Amino acid sequence: SYMGIKQHCITLHRDGYLDTWRRPQKMGRPEMVYRLTRRSHDLFQADSHQFTLDLLKSAQEIYGPNAPEKLLYSIFKKKAASLKAKVKGDTVADRAKWLAHVRDGEGYMAQFANNKDGSSRIFEVHSPILNLLERYPIIGRFEQDMFETVLGTRVRREVIRNSGLYECAFHFAA
Repeated sequence: SYMGIKQHCITLHRDGYLDTWRRPQKMGRPEMVYRLTRRSHDLFQADSHQFTLDLLKSAQEIYGPNAPEKLLYSIFKKKAASLKAKVKGDTVADRAKWLAHVRDGEGYMAQFANNKDGSSRIFEVHSPILNLLERYPIIGRFEQDMFETVLGTRVRREVIRNSGLYECAFHFAA
């Protein structure tokens, strides 16, 4: 019920898991809008635990300063090849919808959307590898390259940080 959901949102806001604000409407009362806070990130799947960070740091100590980036490059190159072999869809838009579905299943909370200017985007509101991404920002470029490989078109990656939240949009012509 509406009141049940509202009560859950009030509790999550009180506990620091949700931000809230009022969005004005053309008519009537303003709409209450909620979004997850940075604190809620720990509640979701995170693939890059401390072990992974320690492993990459050890590779750097043993094999030199470029070792972590080389390992990450190799992983993303293999992932891109694997996704490209499995991708479904004849058009860029179809492939993007498929990729958004795959990424959503991997914990990225991804959605496909058409922009007003006729272009399209895949919008992600969570990254299960956020701590890795923060430590190794080049992963952002590897993700963009992976999207370009799978979609078969140029992609522009845009990171949005609001109130400590991570959001990422991959823009492309459909």
